[in-house]
Order: sequence, then C-alpha cells, then structure tokens
Amino acid sequence: MRPRALFSVSDKTGASDFAARLAGAGWDLVASGGTARLLREAGLKVEEVAAVTGSPEMLGGRVKTLHPAIHGALLCRPEQDAEDIARHGIQPIALAVINLYPFVEAASRVDAKRGEVIEQIDVGGPAMIRAAAKNHERVGVVVDPSDYDALALEIETAGVLGEDTRRRLAVKAFDHTARYDRAICGWLEGPAGVSGETLPERLSVELVKQADLRYGENPHQQAAVYAPSSAPGAGGLRLLGGKPLSYNNLADADLARQCASALPDYACAIIKHATPCGVAVSGSASEAYQRAFAADPESAFGGVIAFNCAVDEDTARAVSGQFAEVVIAPEFSRGALEVLKERGNLRIVEQGPASSGRDGDLPGLKVLDGAVLAQTSDTVAAERHEVVSRRAPTDEELRDVGFAWTVARFVSSNAVVYARDGQTLGIGGGQTSRVMSARIAAWRAADCGFGLKGSAMASDGFLPFADGLEAAADEGITVVIQPGGSIRDKEVIAAADARGVAMLFTGVRHFRH
Repeated sequence: MRPRALFSVSDKTGASDFAARLAGAGWDLVASGGTARLLREAGLKVEEVAAVTGSPEMLGGRVKTLHPAIHGALLCRPEQDAEDIARHGIQPIALAVINLYPFVEAASRVDAKRGEVIEQIDVGGPAMIRAAAKNHERVGVVVDPSDYDALALEIETAGVLGEDTRRRLAVKAFDHTARYDRAICGWLEGPAGVSGETLPERLSVELVKQADLRYGENPHQQAAVYAPSSAPGAGGLRLLGGKPLSYNNLADADLARQCASALPDYACAIIKHATPCGVAVSGSASEAYQRAFAADPESAFGGVIAFNCAVDEDTARAVSGQFAEVVIAPEFSRGALEVLKERGNLRIVEQGPASSGRDGDLPGLKVLDGAVLAQTSDTVAAERHEVVSRRAPTDEELRDVGFAWTVARFVSSNAVVYARDGQTLGIGGGQTSRVMSARIAAWRAADCGFGLKGSAMASDGFLPFADGLEAAADEGITVVIQPGGSIRDKEVIAAADARGVAMLFTGVRHFRH
C-alpha cells in the first residue's frame, strides 16, 4: 500500500512543491477543500477530505476533518488495530502537513471585529496535529513550512521519516498548538484580564530564544536571551559592530537606554554594574557625553554609554577616548560608525522604538525559588511635586530637582542623587542605609572635584529621619525631592526649614531592587 500524506494548510507557502516531491516519491495525497484546489492547480492528483469521509464540509467550513476516517487514519496502530481498520475501511495516514488558521494575525488587527477573530479559532487543525503527534511512532506531523525541504529530501532518500525526525516533529507540533491556545486564551481574557485587574489571574508568557550567550553573570553560569514571540528581538536592540553582547551587557544596556530615554534634550547615561554612575543633559550629544563622563570618570571605565539621540562623528570621537563595553543610541551617522568600529571590540548597538513601559510586552518578572513575582512597569501618569517647605524652589532648582528625580528612578535603592545644571554630581545607591547612600554620593562628588553648594538632592524613598537631610544640607544642597510619607515628615520638613532648604513631596516612590 502506498503511503498517504494529508495536507490542510492555511499558510500555503511551499505546500505545492512539497506535495509534488512526495508524489514523486510514490506517496498518495489527501487534502481539505482549499488546499486540495491548490494542489490540483499545481497539476497534482489529490483526494479531497470530503471524499474520504463521505461527508461534505458543513457549518460554513467549521466541520470538515472532524471524522473517524481522518482521525482513525492518524491515530491507528495497524499492528493492533487491524480489525477496526478493516471493519471501518480506514486507510492509515503516514504524514500530516497541517498549519492553523491565522488567529494571531486576525486578533492583532486594530479594526478586527470580534466575530471575525472567533472564526479564526481553528478546531480541526489542532485536533489533527495532536492526533498525529500522539501517534508519532508511526506518523510524521509538519506544522512549519521551513521544514518541507529537509523532510522531502529525507523521504526521497530513505522512503520514510526516521524515528528521531518524527519525535522532533511531534515536539514542535505540541509546542505549536500550545502557543496557539495561549494566544487564544490571552485574547479572550484581554489585556487587563477577565476580572479587570491589571495583572491577569493566569500569567502565560511565550518566550522564544533569540540567542545563546557566552555565559551568564559569571562564567560558570549558562545564559540565553529570549523575547516574546509576538515581538522577537533582544529588547529591540541591534548589534552594528563589535563583539557579541553578553548577559551583563544586555542587562546594563537595557537600563542605560531606559535612563537616557526618560530625559529631555540631548541626554547621555553611563551605566556600570546595573546602576548609573554619570548622567547629563546638554545642547548636543557630545556635550552630554562629556558631562556624564566627568560626573564619575573612574566608574565609567568599562561601562555602558547610552544616548537618547543620534550619535554623530564628533560624539563618536569623544566616546572613543574612554574604554567602554557598549555604546547604544537610536541612530548612528555613517561617520560615527566608522569612528566607533575602529575600537574593534566596542559593541555598537542601535536601539529600537521605546516600549510603553519598563518591560514592554512583559510585566516586570523576578524569579524566586519555586515562584515568580510579577509587577506592572514603574510608570506614573502624573506625579505631583508638592512644595512642603516654607521656601519654594526657584525655577532653576525645579529643573535640577526634576532631573535628579528622574535619574533616581534608575539607581538601586536606597538611592540618593545629587545634581546641578542637568548633570549628576554624586550618586549613591544599593545601601542598607539611606544616610550611607547620601554620604557615598557626597564622597563621589568630592572625589570627582564637585562641590555640592547650590545642588539638588533626590531620594527614591522617603527620608525616615532628619539626619539624611541634615548631612546633605551640610554639604550645600538647597533643594530636596522625596516621596514623603514618613511618620517623621514634620521633623524632616522642620530640619529643611531651619536650613533654608526647599523640599518637595511626590507622593510616589521609585524603589529598584
């Protein structure tokens, strides 16, 4: 008996050529309505599913393959089902070539009507795929047109698909239907979940490996980068030159571009070990870089440099003066690329469009031992900046404190940032004591030759005691921004008033752990 192949495909790419090669290898072809017409137009002899089942398509095409003559042919085990096969006239199918209605494409259309999307929920296709995959010891199942050439060659060479091939195809098939069902579930549940909550009751995250990485945070750890199947790519980053991006490079580059993108004008952020060390805005990309670098030249060594603007040749020459791991920007001029590529190993990265939140299509995820934490992105539609001190800040102080507050969002808690005239002067974070962060930030400023007189201070969390403010005021800061909310707020405000420091409360904190 000649082997039979069943075709039922929505994506008809390469289907005719694949079917022709099977026919040339001595296979009989069976196909559902639209696919059968395609194969006949290609000059191939094909038996239609309706002829196999003895039943016409019905319900507007909703029912055509859901029949024992099809599913029995996919699921049968001739060595033990011979009596049933003979009684019901079932002819086994050795290969199922199936892909599904384009549900994801339909659901993603802005103008799609609900009824139209519902009709793209495939029923018969997943059933056939699962039946063939379950019976992979005897049946091959193909869901990806990119596999056609290799499978046709194997059949032309050996006459059949090998055991390892069938098992590999079955794994791919079950993954295909699982992803399809998750997409349907996500669409039905909606972006805010059936309950209306921002985070859904069930969190299904479909991630596709983009690349294996050399190693993780340390050489003994394995690592890879994954991205949502709906938006493949390493966070929208494109490597234009230099060595491959490492695990730590990618983490720091993502934080760097977030920080730079959150700022106005021409902005540059230099990140080292997951926290900013120098950030500045200015009238040009080159000036912004030079001011960011001057904010902490020592820490900038081996860092990641991010811009929120195009990098021109002058900026590239300035950047080339330091050792950096990565430079990232929305765009690079041709001259800038030529200059930066002279550095050989320097990774030159072009960033894609900014995502709507910190993690784009994903909620913020943190893996625990046996569980996962999830949260929405750290964005607030409108933060209040309420003056709580007797003295109101000047316009210049407001600009400085707003800049410092933005940068503080990207510093590890407890974060303290000193800034003046669109430039960070000292950054302290990742400490168990906020006072310690304030002292470290002041020490870094002094070490880099900056005085803090007339500067602004931002604290990502409330000041629990007056000592942190007093230490900063002693250094010369004149304005402070913090969330407020401490039981000692009155004491802290009184300390600010006693020293003539203007203080603003935001009512919002920005911890980053």
